[in-house]
This record gives sequence, C-alpha cells and structure tokens, in this order.
Amino acid sequence: MDEKNKTNSTGLLKLKCSVQNYDWGRIGYDSRVARLFERNSGGQIDEKKHYAEFWMGTHVSGPSFVDGLALKSWVMQNPCLLGDVVLRKWATDLPFLLKVLSVGRSLSIQAHPDKELAEFLHETQPDIYKDPNHKPEMALALTEFEALCGFISSEELDVVLETVPEINVAVSKTSVGEVKGRDLRSIFTKLMSVDRDVISKALSKLVNRLTRENETRQLTSKEELVLKLEKQYPNDVGVLASLLLNLVKLEPGDGLYIGADEPHAYLNGECIECMATSDNVVRAGLTPKYMDVKTLCSMLTYKQGLPEILKGVPINQYVRRYTPPFEEFELDQCVVNQGGSVVFPALPGPSVFVVISGQGMMLTPTSEDGVSEGDALFAPAGTEVQVSSESEVRVYRAGVNNKVLLNP
Repeated sequence: MDEKNKTNSTGLLKLKCSVQNYDWGRIGYDSRVARLFERNSGGQIDEKKHYAEFWMGTHVSGPSFVDGLALKSWVMQNPCLLGDVVLRKWATDLPFLLKVLSVGRSLSIQAHPDKELAEFLHETQPDIYKDPNHKPEMALALTEFEALCGFISSEELDVVLETVPEINVAVSKTSVGEVKGRDLRSIFTKLMSVDRDVISKALSKLVNRLTRENETRQLTSKEELVLKLEKQYPNDVGVLASLLLNLVKLEPGDGLYIGADEPHAYLNGECIECMATSDNVVRAGLTPKYMDVKTLCSMLTYKQGLPEILKGVPINQYVRRYTPPFEEFELDQCVVNQGGSVVFPALPGPSVFVVISGQGMMLTPTSEDGVSEGDALFAPAGTEVQVSSESEVRVYRAGVNNKVLLNP
C-alpha cells in the first residue's frame, strides 16, 4: 500500500506531559502553562511558583508519558508509529518538541547552535549542553507577544551609536566616529566581554538619563524596554545589548521562526513553541544562569534587519498552517466553531495535538476521545484525525514539515 495512504490502527494516544518551573515563567494560575498542566496531569498548582513551559514530546528533560510509559520508550518499542520517512531520517525518536510558554519576564539573550556545534558542545560540556542536536524553533503567539530577535539594520545601528553614548563608553573610551567605523561583530563582541563594573556604571548613567528625559518627552519602545529590563536584571550587559537587537511585537496568530546562530530573547506574553528535539541554549545576558559569551559571540550570523513574521496559510475554514524553513516541524492552528468539524488527513508522519481551550471530540477510524483544555494527544503516522466541537475548541498540531513527508 502507498505509504501516504496507509491507516494506523492504534488510534490516538493521550499524553501526560511535563512542566518546567523557570524563574521567568508566570506565577500560579496567572500562567496558562500552570492551568494546562493541572488539567493534563491532575497535579496541584503552587500559587507562589513560576510555571514557564509545558512540554509535549520525547526529550529526556521533560518527557511525556502514555499509560505510565515514556513516549520515547513507546515509539522505540513501536517504531511503526513514526512512519518510514521519519524512521529513515531521524531513527526511533520524535524529531520535534511541542511546548506552551507563559513568559512573565525576559528570557536570556541566547542563540541555538547548528548541528555541528551542538555535537561539539555536547561532547565537551555535556553537563551544560544536554544533547547533540540543533534547535531551530518557532513561536506562535497566543496573546500579544514581545521578543528581541536578530540584529538591527546598519542604519539603525548608526542611530543607536549616535544617541546612546553609554554604549560607546562601555565598548571603548573613544569617539562615536571610531566606534561607528567598526563592524557589528566587533561592537557586539566587545560589549558582551566588558567587565561587569564598566557595564554597571554605563547602565547607571543610561537609566538616570532616560528617567530624567521621561519627564519631558515620550520614551521610545526600546528606551522603555531598557528601563524594564534593568529592573529585572540589574547591572546585566544584556540590557545594553538589547539596543542592538530588533524589538518584535506579535499579535495573536503571528509566527516567528528562529534559525541556528540567531540571537533572540522572548520578553513577555504566551505562545505555542515548536522546535527540533533539543534543549541546547547558548546564553550571554539577561540571566543568572551560566553564560558562554565566547561561544555565543563566535557562533552568531550577525545578519541584520527585521525577521520574517509568518501569518499562516489557510488550509480550510478552520485551520491555518505555519511552515518554517526547517525539516523537523510545522504548526497548525485549528479553531472550530461550536458544532463544527474538520478533518486532518492521514500523513506518513506523526503529529502531536494540544487543546488550549474549549471542548470537543477527536476521532480516528478506530478511536473516539472526548477532549478539553489541557489534553495532549499523539497521532501515529497514517492516522486520519477528525476534530469536532461542543463549544468553540482551539487546538494546535505539530508535525513533521510536509515538504519532507511528501517529498522524502
């Protein structure tokens, strides 16, 4: 039988999923992650604890479970669940990791290594870099969502160097003209490598100046961000570095993808996130965690200009698809009105679904599951899935990029 038309008799597998309690997460029930985790696992929520990420996948740092058995073990014992295309390309593991993020304050300025660097970092520092995989990723906004992503244009960089003397003081005690004559790589590398005392003095001057000027003029979004970040991370070089990065504001339904070696930091809001199955992060600012400044500065592309914002492509009246330029994954946003129904055709690769709100039914040729907020389900390769709603239901699906599945 043609691989594309095979059906799978397993049906959907309901997942019990993991949560991550990072300090940047939202607190207690203010966090969508906490609410989803409570509904999914039945666990008790601590209203004083930060709930940052809800994970659905096979990564060892936050595995999902099927009837008490890790999903990774399940697919290793039943490799047919992944389909031939995935088995040939990624062996017996799910190539993507699906998450929900609730961001209360800025994440670190960071980048993710490409495959070659990830393998080297994992081999040389396995206690910090937990796996040998790369981590291209995409965020799909559930709420208004802010992020720093990529470096500002050459023109904007010139303006920053002219209007923010504190950066010039931190980078070097030279004239603005001499700093402007340097390339972005040297400016950023020097800034990130400056002694903390120098950064502290530069930030103090910058914050005092902006506080005074705020009394006589409207600060720009970037200037307001500097004041906000400095309160979250006092004396941190990342506050100054934020002025060299694009401030991106997403509306619900906007998608932002981030390739290897691109600097970024999520600032505020909630999103669906999908990535290759990895947790490799190289950090260099806005964090109390380990910072690998030398590696970060050497690995970046230093590409300048605004990132692409994905709006999604309508597949039908209920589904929009977001396809980044990565092989491991794509995302579908599915919003079914009360009484509506939509079919996700069988594909030669696996999918993971998460229900964000509402309730309804998810049906396959061999199974029928009532679903509601917090439910996460694994659909094996070759499984046709129908979603119908009792009240408006919002579901997200992560799967292998169709371009790979249908053109292996």
